[in-house]
Amino acid sequence: MAKGALRHWGPALLLGLAGLGVAGFLLLARPRPAPAPLPEARPPPVQFVSARPGVRRLPVTTQGTVQAEREVTLTSQVAGRVTAVSDGFVTGGAFAAGERLLQIETADYDLAIARAQFQVAAARQRLAEEEGRALQARRQWRDLGADQANALFLREPQLAAARADLAAAEAARRVAELNLRRTALRLPFPGRLVTKSVDVGQYVAVGAAVARVYATDRVRVRLPVTDRQLARLDLPLGRAPATALAKPARPAVTISAVFAGERWEWSGRIDRTEASVDTDTRVLYAVALVDEPFARDASRRPPLLPGMFVQARIDGRPIDELTPLPRSALRRDGGVLLVDADHRLRTREVRLLHADARRAWVSGLAPGDRVVVNGAAALLAGMSVTPAPAEQWAREGF
Repeated sequence: MAKGALRHWGPALLLGLAGLGVAGFLLLARPRPAPAPLPEARPPPVQFVSARPGVRRLPVTTQGTVQAEREVTLTSQVAGRVTAVSDGFVTGGAFAAGERLLQIETADYDLAIARAQFQVAAARQRLAEEEGRALQARRQWRDLGADQANALFLREPQLAAARADLAAAEAARRVAELNLRRTALRLPFPGRLVTKSVDVGQYVAVGAAVARVYATDRVRVRLPVTDRQLARLDLPLGRAPATALAKPARPAVTISAVFAGERWEWSGRIDRTEASVDTDTRVLYAVALVDEPFARDASRRPPLLPGMFVQARIDGRPIDELTPLPRSALRRDGGVLLVDADHRLRTREVRLLHADARRAWVSGLAPGDRVVVNGAAALLAGMSVTPAPAEQWAREGF
């Protein structure tokens, strides 16, 4: 049985062994490729901007609420019944400088002027009579031939009293005329009415409040400034009284606010700083003034109303050797990476003066320094790189 199986499977086994031998020979006999050197790693690419230090101003951003520069409560200087009011004498109404807002009945004051005029005429008559008597008295004394004249005989006290009576009568007439003018309520500035307390037909007493108004020729904005921001500004801190020859610096400020879904801007200047530091927030308030806040230009800009919340950008003082950089150029340690002449990275310590979401302003760079602007946090000093100018940042002025 075993010999029959061997005769059956023997040829197949020999054929398989022969195939394996041929395959092994072919594998061992094939030509081997010559070893090739590994390709050299290319330095990583980086983008850079060339430093351009110079004299620049760093703006300071802050915010505040618009307030009227002049807001007053109007009181009546005379008493009487209100006979007329202007169209602008309503809550929210606008009025021009010198416009009559309110009129008080004038009959009593017309009569007072008439009485005062009579008193003036009577006083002039008495003065003329006393001057005549005094002249006659001097002639009589001269005829007596005495050396020294008696003041009472010459009617000098009576003449002085008559002159004083005339001056008092003329003063009373001027008071009556002044009270007549005060029956018409006018203001020397344009404004708007906040509230009113009287109307036509109502009697007002002396000293009674009739309205509250504010001027529209100028508004102010109190802007909080931190200690760090003060270092970048040249504010009028009140070290000495301002004179015509030496006025304190008045930095320009741009006020912006959103009104009716659009952002608008107004130009103004820092006029002064407040007298003390706020004890709660430890900030100093600068006061910005905006002239003609209600003027409308070609863009139909809305008025800068008191109570509006606004943002402000104050022009900073000039700073030497200041370089603007993209914010991405800053490393976590506050320094930057430079590309040297051998295309290797070098670290440089800089002083950060200000930064926002996209830009940073630093000092400590030389003109032409190539500052890496991409991947600065992941790169290491001493690495070889392939530098290329950052065209996007170059178009933005870096």
